[in-house]
Amino acid sequence: MWIVRDNSIAVKYTWTYRTPDGLDDLVMSGCGESLTWLRFKGSQDDVACGEYGDERDLPVFRETCRWLDEYFAGRSPDWTPTYRMEGLTEFRKDVIDEMLKIPFGTTASYGDIAKAIAKRRGVNRVSAQAVGGAVGWNPVCIIIPCHRVIGASGKMVGYGGGVANKVALLAHEMRRTMRRMKAEDFRVDAVTAAKRLVGAFLCRRM
Repeated sequence: MWIVRDNSIAVKYTWTYRTPDGLDDLVMSGCGESLTWLRFKGSQDDVACGEYGDERDLPVFRETCRWLDEYFAGRSPDWTPTYRMEGLTEFRKDVIDEMLKIPFGTTASYGDIAKAIAKRRGVNRVSAQAVGGAVGWNPVCIIIPCHRVIGASGKMVGYGGGVANKVALLAHEMRRTMRRMKAEDFRVDAVTAAKRLVGAFLCRRM
């Protein structure tokens, strides 16, 4: 669930989430009932947020931690914590909508998102550079998967949470996706083998 917030709402409370090895910890901020920021500690985004506020174990922070637990366990949660956004424009909302469509374990380029928005709006062209600005503005990382947006040549560019964290997140998703694919292949092979055995048994009885 997401709510547009006005500029009068300030960060009041903060909580830190301990991430797995290879990633910086995450800092979440909120105004009490809603999440307003989720960023990597010490990152460019963390500096941009500026205000930390009092550390408090709020229901929305527990909800966010539960979402992150599922994510780092290799699952793609089908729900989101309640969050609010300051300065959300129609264009930024369009970019967020497209980012939310990028599946776990895959990526899209800024150009891909620009083309999708152009098609939706019925215009000839949308600037990939403008898309990059909207992706970089995103204050709620991972939940809104801006880390899955890459350069046209596959370069890991434009991530306010730090390129090392971006690479680590994509590697985490790719590892989990590959494991699921191998497990599915094994199940298919097992079913095929079982069918062949049943077929051979029936042929012998005939």
